[in-house]
This record gives sequence, structure tokens and C-alpha cells, in this order.
Amino acid sequence: MITVILFRIFLLIAVGIIIFSVIKYLFDPRRKLEKAYRDGRFYLLDEPDNVRKNVFFTFGSAMFEGEKFLGATDDSFEVTSIIVRTEDIDQLQGLSGRDFKFIEKELLLRYPKAEIEWRSPINDLLKRLERQGK
Repeated sequence: MITVILFRIFLLIAVGIIIFSVIKYLFDPRRKLEKAYRDGRFYLLDEPDNVRKNVFFTFGSAMFEGEKFLGATDDSFEVTSIIVRTEDIDQLQGLSGRDFKFIEKELLLRYPKAEIEWRSPINDLLKRLERQGK
């Protein structure tokens, strides 16, 4: 009799853990980022209140990571610099200067006092386009 009650309690706990895991998986922001990456859409994953956490975003077929830096502005401490890089340079194929300007605008919407700095080879492309006057 007691073993049946214990078995039922363990079964309820197991079902509860499974339900909790499924709900946690469905609402995980990293899963949404990966889905947008597979679909080639723009998606930004960020915790604006936490400066120590990097910002991750995807655009087209590329995944980017931006490191945020806190600095003093005229009246407060804000994110003043974001250094953006990508791990897989091959995924940048097909992206244009207009795409990077769009990404900059999206980042500046969230961090208006930040200066966006791109790592190489993106930085080289943007400098070349700037010299050409595009």
C-alpha cells in the first residue's frame, strides 16, 4: 500500500518535471535566436539591464555577438561602446553595407549613446564603402 502511494508521488513529480522542462524549452530566448538564424531573419537577444551580458543577434545567414562596455555620459553611466564580431566569416557572404547600417540602427535604437565598432573583416568592408562614397 505504501509503495503504491510512493510510486504515485514519484510519478507526479516526474510528470511535473517533464512539463516544467517543456515549458522552459518553449520560452527559451536562445531557441528563438536559433530559429531566426535558421530562417535568415533578424533577431536580437539582449538583456538591456545587464551590461555584463553580451548582445547576440542574427541577420541573414550570419550570427553576431556584441560586447557592451559601460561608460560615463553627460549625466549618467550608459553603454557607450559595442564591439561587434562574428565567429564564422563565411556566413557574411551576400551581406551588403546597407545590411550593416540596418544592424547599426537597430543597436542604436536600444543603446542611443553607444558607438558601434565592427571587427575585421566587416570593418574593412565598411571603410571601403565609405571611401567609395556609398
